[in-house]
Order: sequence, then C-alpha cells, then structure tokens
Amino acid sequence: MQSEWPFRIFASVNEAFAALPIGSVTTLLKPENKTALTGILTYHVVAEPIDSKSLIGMIRNGGGKYNAKTVNGATLTFTTKEMNVIVSDESGNMAKAIIAVVYQSNGIIHVIDHVPLPK
Repeated sequence: MQSEWPFRIFASVNEAFAALPIGSVTTLLKPENKTALTGILTYHVVAEPIDSKSLIGMIRNGGGKYNAKTVNGATLTFTTKEMNVIVSDESGNMAKAIIAVVYQSNGIIHVIDHVPLPK
C-alpha cells in the first residue's frame, strides 16, 4: 500500500479487539497469518480524505448510505443512526464511530467501537 496521503482509517478501540473470539488476535499475529492480518488492516483503510461532515453529506446524498471501496478492494457501508455514523462490513456487522475525526499527517482517523472484518 504505497500512496500519498490522504487516507481515511477506521481504527477499532482495544476493547473491540478484546471482544473478538478468544485467540483471534494471537492467531493473526503469527507470521504464517500475515496475509490475513494485512487483509483485515487494509479493510479499515479508504483512500479518500473525507471528514465526518463530508461523509454525512455523502450518506444523505446516497439516500441514507454510502459505500466506499477499501484499500484491500472490499467495501464498507456507511449509514447514520441517532446522529452517529455507522460502519458496516460486508457481513452486516456494525461499528459506531465514537471519535469522529482525528487529523494526522497522512490522513484522517475515525475511531470505531467494533472490528469490521472482510468476508
């Protein structure tokens, strides 16, 4: 993944990783699972510099949802619920944005409360 900024990264909180099935993170950190770990991490990255205000506008303009292609080639779907941005993975699992925008030199981070997983 070599590119110039900006990226939009959906970073899951530690508690979200802790909620995964026991042993999931340990298994993913093994050298033989590097490809799977890379697939999950790049599933959390969109190569668009969209801040929260713009994202909400795109959701509204899309009739209530916005689909974005991730760096790994899969799709995340964004909707709103009770004034929150919701991120859904391809299996329908949902995460809520709990910190809307953290600007970094290489993009924007949105902190979410669950771990979206590619199919």
